[in-house]
Amino acid sequence: MWVPVAGLPMRLTLSASSGAGRSCIWRSGAARWKDMPARNRRGLSDFQPQLLPGQDFRDLPSRPSKCGVESKRYLTSPRLAETVVPFLLRDDDPCKLILECNPGPGILTQALIQGGARVIALESDKTFIPHLQSLGEKLGGKLHVVHCDFFKLDPRSFGVVKPTVDSRVLLRDLEIETLSWSKGIPLKVVGIFPAKNEKKMIWKFLHDIYSCTSLYRYGRVELNFFMNETDCQKIMANPQNRNLYQALSVLWQVACEVKLLHTEPWSSFDRYTRAGQLGRPECRESLEQQTQQNLCFIQCTPRRNLFTENLTPVNYDVFFHMLKQCFLKRNAKLIHQLHSLSPVDAVGVLKKIKQKGTTKITDMYPLDFKRLFETIECSKDYSCKWLYDDFMEDVII
Repeated sequence: MWVPVAGLPMRLTLSASSGAGRSCIWRSGAARWKDMPARNRRGLSDFQPQLLPGQDFRDLPSRPSKCGVESKRYLTSPRLAETVVPFLLRDDDPCKLILECNPGPGILTQALIQGGARVIALESDKTFIPHLQSLGEKLGGKLHVVHCDFFKLDPRSFGVVKPTVDSRVLLRDLEIETLSWSKGIPLKVVGIFPAKNEKKMIWKFLHDIYSCTSLYRYGRVELNFFMNETDCQKIMANPQNRNLYQALSVLWQVACEVKLLHTEPWSSFDRYTRAGQLGRPECRESLEQQTQQNLCFIQCTPRRNLFTENLTPVNYDVFFHMLKQCFLKRNAKLIHQLHSLSPVDAVGVLKKIKQKGTTKITDMYPLDFKRLFETIECSKDYSCKWLYDDFMEDVII
């Protein structure tokens, strides 16, 4: 597994040369509870986007889509596009390169380009490709259209995912510049999470960020996605929202600056049906329930200081394991969980991170967990720093 080493601390540079895998990770010191082999597991306030003449998305070809039974949500409202564009094209941000996932009829695409962006449109449904290519020709070559599924980019699963898309090939052909982690943002991604695999994609992005793989080979790529309200609340939860607070919350907030930019009713989005027509979403739930649902537009910008001497792209999955183990008993005292996580002196660790013996797991803020992990990792008096059970082996989603 390739890891970018530019701008990383010396330990990261040395570790990256051997690859980021479990064989490297456990060199930091770990032992199993059970002596048995582990099973394989896996500022545009006055901006008004206008449709170009002849570019009515409802005039698209009405042939059936071949993208399977999944229905995809599309942004088809110029009003919503006008709301989204200022979040992506900020006056104080030099990055104007946008990778748009499944733009469909290209309403947001056109608004972004009119706002000064260069857009790479990754569209999985070839029904939209001719329309997007025609749109690109009329917008002065600032739109590059690629027929591929962004959400199948660099699959982490052990099974075969077809069609597979390799980000290295894709971004090399598009001549995307690589920036070191300490530099700015090389590109921004915008789209709508697919309802069917939203949770899996949320976890995949986490693995990609912490391992510096996929798009994150190129630097601190900014994510801007519409997602369902419940998952958004989980990602942004903290000890003040104990019922929603979980390992997922900690991992995202440690890795990224997370902002909720906008909420929009689910009913505002159109979907492409199997009959080849754009239409309002259908749902088995009542109309009242539908109108109460929102999609949240969330922005996740990786932190410059995510990686340190003790949290690296090589040992990140030990951090994942620690958090999952902690939140298995979310109401337990931290000191009790430490005894099952590490042979390192638990009382000494608590003193170093300035926590009390009565502190519970759900009292800890995300950065407290990062300090806890780094404190244990830098302990010099123990050759073995972590204990783990076979059933807690990290599953790569």
